[in-house]
Amino acid sequence: MNKRKSAIITGRGTTPDGSKAERRKTFRFLVAVPIEASWRNAEGVPVLVQAVAKQVNGNGGFLEMIIYPSVGSRITLTNFLSAESAEARVLATPSSREGVSHGIVVELISPSESFWGVNLQVKKTSVELQKLEKSLQAEGIDFRLLNEFRDTVDTLRTTALAVQQLREFQLKGRDDAEIIAMLVTDRVRRATNLCHELIADLDGDREESHRLVAEIVQRLADLLSRA
Repeated sequence: MNKRKSAIITGRGTTPDGSKAERRKTFRFLVAVPIEASWRNAEGVPVLVQAVAKQVNGNGGFLEMIIYPSVGSRITLTNFLSAESAEARVLATPSSREGVSHGIVVELISPSESFWGVNLQVKKTSVELQKLEKSLQAEGIDFRLLNEFRDTVDTLRTTALAVQQLREFQLKGRDDAEIIAMLVTDRVRRATNLCHELIADLDGDREESHRLVAEIVQRLADLLSRA
């Protein structure tokens, strides 16, 4: 007689206070997003704390802060850069879980990647572009195209970082000259690299290069004569 096997049902674990424990759904990305967290304590008194989101995904993340709400409580998070707000549930604090220190782990009530702003989007895009680069290498794509690809990715990262830092500086009333200088330095670097690559291309086919240069010079002369 065949014995019927009992079905084993695994559920999501619970924390000591009876709330559901965290089960991370997707990889968290390292970011640095200023956040304002607010809630009411056990006495019903409003609490407002400045925090920094350090590791996030569309479902939630880790917030570095100095005052902690209780596990299982609901709090309101406000992205300091975008002013967008979201409700979240506290999954862990330093006193409730080993390995959690100087902050809390939260789960967004309504999952949202856009809440964390451009920082997360850039991180995700960067990871996908790195995967694409490895795929291109595996397929034996010409190294010159790979270099072009890397330069484009580096430009994306630098520009996105500068946009975020400019926003932070504006909110704090700080001088943005440092960020502008960084962008200028990067632009000069890219222009220098482009000139070196152009020289190498011109040396590769001198006859065609001479024809193109002569054509460009003639067009410039025509433009100047009309000015």
